[in-house]
Amino acid sequence: MAHTTSNPKIHEGRNLKRFRELFNYKQDALAFELGEDWNQQKISLLEQKEKIDSDILEQVAAILKIPAEAIRNFNEDQAINIITTTFNDQAVGSSVNYGTIQKDPIDQLMKLHEEKIALYERMLKEKDEMMERLERLIGER
Repeated sequence: MAHTTSNPKIHEGRNLKRFRELFNYKQDALAFELGEDWNQQKISLLEQKEKIDSDILEQVAAILKIPAEAIRNFNEDQAINIITTTFNDQAVGSSVNYGTIQKDPIDQLMKLHEEKIALYERMLKEKDEMMERLERLIGER
């Protein structure tokens, strides 16, 4: 029996959805960041595409603050394999060094959290401004 290596196609839309959910971004919020031409339904359709237009992918990656290549090249099977191998290697080892805990990931997580709070505050401010404009428009009629 011949062994064939499978090269699964990378589905950029699904990868986008995984990263968006990982960073706890709602489709509406991503659409808001992309601009007036975007809405939740367009993001949903985008996430169904196997291949995403390069310009849009770059914009989305910038909003999520990740390299576009992460979305283009993410392969779930490879990621699971790396995690499993790493876990098994550590579990089999006779000693584990817990003394070299790095705080960088926590600092980065806190920074992302603060950026997310700032984003929500900006969104709320813009919503309030939009409501004021709508009230003015309604009042003019």
